[in-house]
Amino acid sequence: MTAMTLRIPDEIDPSIRAAAAAAGLSMNAYIVQAARHAAVLDSARQLAALGLGDALAGEGDSL
Repeated sequence: MTAMTLRIPDEIDPSIRAAAAAAGLSMNAYIVQAARHAAVLDSARQLAALGLGDALAGEGDSL
C-alpha cells in the first residue's frame, strides 16, 4: 500500500469530514472511495470516446 500526503483546502475540509461521517467511513476510506469512483468514471469516458459503448451494451452493470 502506498502512503500519500493530501492537502485539502480549508474551505472544503468541513464538508468532506461531514460526508465521510454521514457515510460511516473514515476520512481515508471516504477519499479512497472518491478517488476510485473518479478513476472508474474517467475510464468509462475514455471507452465512450472510443465509441465502444454500443459494443459493451448489456455487459455487466451499467454506469
